[in-house]
Amino acid sequence: RVAIARALVKDPEVLLADEPTGNLDEETRDEIMDLLEGLWRDRGLTVIIVTHDTAVAKRAQRRLHIKHGRVQDVA
Repeated sequence: RVAIARALVKDPEVLLADEPTGNLDEETRDEIMDLLEGLWRDRGLTVIIVTHDTAVAKRAQRRLHIKHGRVQDVA
């Protein structure tokens, strides 16, 4: 949460989050995702999340997958 707060200090248009929920329990993961989701829904902030957690990925408005060096849209 502190890292997210620091990233928002200068009011960016885009927030890049590399495994923001890595090593967290499910409850804390969901709290962080609620926070990030609020940023893109309420403030219009673009949030780009890199994750291996399918529960996190499922909450995204748009998902991209990188496979064999190619970016693929996930329907």
